[in-house]
Amino acid sequence: MPYRQQVLRVRGRSVAWVPPLVLLAAIALADVNTGADFRIVSWIVLVPGIAAAICGVWGTAVFAVLSVVTYAAVDSLWPDAYQAGLPDFILVTLGGILATLACVVRVRGQERILRMQHTAETIRATVLRPLPPRWGGLEHAEVYLPADVEARVGGDFYDIQPGPHGTRVLLGDVQGKGLGAVEMAAALLGTFREAGYHEPELTTVAERLETRVRRHRGHIADLGRGGEDTDRFATAVLLAFPPDAPDTVDLVSFGHDPPLVAGPHGVRVLPPGDGLPLGLGDLMTGGAAPPAPPAVRRFPLAADETLLLTTDGVTEARNGDGVFYPLAATVTRALAADPGTAVPRRLVALVRDGVLRHSRGRLEDDTTMFAVRRADGGGL
Repeated sequence: MPYRQQVLRVRGRSVAWVPPLVLLAAIALADVNTGADFRIVSWIVLVPGIAAAICGVWGTAVFAVLSVVTYAAVDSLWPDAYQAGLPDFILVTLGGILATLACVVRVRGQERILRMQHTAETIRATVLRPLPPRWGGLEHAEVYLPADVEARVGGDFYDIQPGPHGTRVLLGDVQGKGLGAVEMAAALLGTFREAGYHEPELTTVAERLETRVRRHRGHIADLGRGGEDTDRFATAVLLAFPPDAPDTVDLVSFGHDPPLVAGPHGVRVLPPGDGLPLGLGDLMTGGAAPPAPPAVRRFPLAADETLLLTTDGVTEARNGDGVFYPLAATVTRALAADPGTAVPRRLVALVRDGVLRHSRGRLEDDTTMFAVRRADGGGL
């Protein structure tokens, strides 16, 4: 499939040809209507250069030819003593050729970046399977914002897994970027989807996730891929919505930012917990023994309250003065003005817009916002 970056479009139609055409006409008219002491016809060499920056290859080539023809026509209107002559004609011709070649390089570079972005989007769509808005008795919404426009995919991951022991939720962030981070995220999600369905105890699911990190790093080491890939770890939050306690949520934290609970009565941040990131305990003990899983903690969660989970791209987003994004304060103000903001889709939209506005669109890390509550939470 062709990849093209569309520049200067109005109502779906390209108008990239307008600036170089206006410049060409302006130079020609100015040269004809000024005196012999102000000959600017050789400035036409700028026209294919402008076209090379915003038009396609064929458009640039057309403007290169038009520039040469216009130069010859305008220069011939002057008496021989005032003509710019052959040297400037060669300059305009050479400028058109170089501009066309430069446009070829630019377009190929754009196509390469767009292919990388498409590949990254395909990889993420494969790892992060699409989720129905209501699934497993939960209502949820999520937003993923990549930090790197050149398609260096990161390791943010999330999923919901319904099962006979209740619905489980996992959100996390693998340290680092690139395909190595995506590989670990995919391994953790695969383990979560199986263990989250089959295992009755959330502690066992947590143990399986830790074991998966150890096995994954061992596999990477056996492949001869040392360095960062064998030292990766992941922060994560593991949730369970027990069917026998509908007003509670169980939580296991692996060194991740604690969830924020938003509801009509305000905002509260759950305690951070003392669990180590997945894989970090193994590194600290030298692999001598698997670390004990962090404790499962149970918290009250009303029917109209929403859990907001984020990766550190949200809490570490900075403005021009280096101030971090005030997540809890922002959500608190929004809920005070409109309690309906606690609805998952509205909550993630609020945080998304706030982070982008606060950071002026310059994200330092991949950013994920995930809001979830029981589907009978009520409200629109």
